Amino acid sequence: MARHGSPGPTPWLNTGPRSADARAVSEAPLEKDREPESGLPRPTVLPRLGHALPGLVQQFASGKTLALVLVDASALETLERRYGAQASESALGNVSALVYDTASRLLDGDEVVVIGETGRPEVAVAFFRGENDGSFYRTELPTLVRGIEKAIERKGHKVTYPYGRAVPNLPVGYSAVLRNPFMSAETQIRAAFEEARADANLEARANARRRRRGFLSVLLAGEVSSVYEPIVDVASKTVFGYEALVRGPEGSPFHTPAALFDAAEEQDLVFELDCLCRRAGLDGALGLPSGTALFLNVRPTTIHDPHFKPEELIRTLDRSRLRPTDVVFEISEQESIENFDVFREIRDAYRALGFRFALDDTGAGYASLQAVIELEPDFIKGDRSLITGLDTDAARQALLQALQSVANTIGASIIGEGLDTLQELEMLDQLQIPFGQGWLFGKPTPLRSGSEPEDEEG
Repeated sequence: MARHGSPGPTPWLNTGPRSADARAVSEAPLEKDREPESGLPRPTVLPRLGHALPGLVQQFASGKTLALVLVDASALETLERRYGAQASESALGNVSALVYDTASRLLDGDEVVVIGETGRPEVAVAFFRGENDGSFYRTELPTLVRGIEKAIERKGHKVTYPYGRAVPNLPVGYSAVLRNPFMSAETQIRAAFEEARADANLEARANARRRRRGFLSVLLAGEVSSVYEPIVDVASKTVFGYEALVRGPEGSPFHTPAALFDAAEEQDLVFELDCLCRRAGLDGALGLPSGTALFLNVRPTTIHDPHFKPEELIRTLDRSRLRPTDVVFEISEQESIENFDVFREIRDAYRALGFRFALDDTGAGYASLQAVIELEPDFIKGDRSLITGLDTDAARQALLQALQSVANTIGASIIGEGLDTLQELEMLDQLQIPFGQGWLFGKPTPLRSGSEPEDEEG
């Protein structure tokens, strides 16, 4: 595990009123500015527990009661495995600043904020009270815990910026210990940390149980629906088709596609969710305008869904007043195709019935380019990374022209995803890219009239 934070700074305390004991721990100031992009308090280097321990021991040995609140940031280890040590260090710095900022507002200024020992991605707040002061345990300590939890709930999605948008799992635990002169202060402090870690672990397990039950409730009740994003003919500026995009219950933690599929990954229920999303996409397509195509997201494992067998699928289409020629199966790159030979056989069987195929996120990686060659889809959806800023970027234009050349060779049409500006649309026209998709043409909405546009993209 890489070391989080830089070695060497003198441990510091909140910049509020300090006791002589507090000054013995640190005199280093905190920069209270906020990051302009994330809005979080500016990350500040914190001492590790081992560095701050002598000052904590000095205060605790005087007979005071130690209170401890600990944020378990072990979820950031996934960030390190994906993006490297610098990414996880940056995220831990954001967590540290968030915890410090909250503690400085809720406590008296004598708290010590530290990062855990090397190899432990955690942030802890320690403060001391008189041995006969029981009110802090009933009010002050729970208030701090709730304050940190609310701060994580409100701003946690910014902690991993720019590497992710989801709120990482950051459980909060706490403990309190009275000074026992029979034992060393160091032993008692370390025991307090272990108790707080165990409490955070218990909280994490309780959160996971609540999350699983909440997701299962949505899945079993079929509480997902679809909104539809237009795909536009670049030359005529008319709607060619609509992509079905899933939404969970409004106001729930599972409203966005990312939240739904993250929860499904955690619970090993991706296949079940994918089946439900596909049915929702077809059910909501009753209002599909005549002459337009329905782009329906499918994963390679969809072929194992009994409801996806040709006979059952056509019956489902009949209920939605659709024909096979109205439907384009959009193959998601979120799941790799393990056997192209088998998948080509299935593709050919569905094509014989009139279905068409699109390949999503092309250009985002090597695997998608390989899939273009192996699958020869009817539509190639150029990833938004190729489209954003296309009008001013010669390299993106060259890449899209190369992809267009491949598309012409295999008889496919390109759809440029993520269009945001008229200039990007005009460049697609100049490059003779036939179709475009993005918020430039409007936000996703249900196909039935009287519904408001969605604010989420994708």
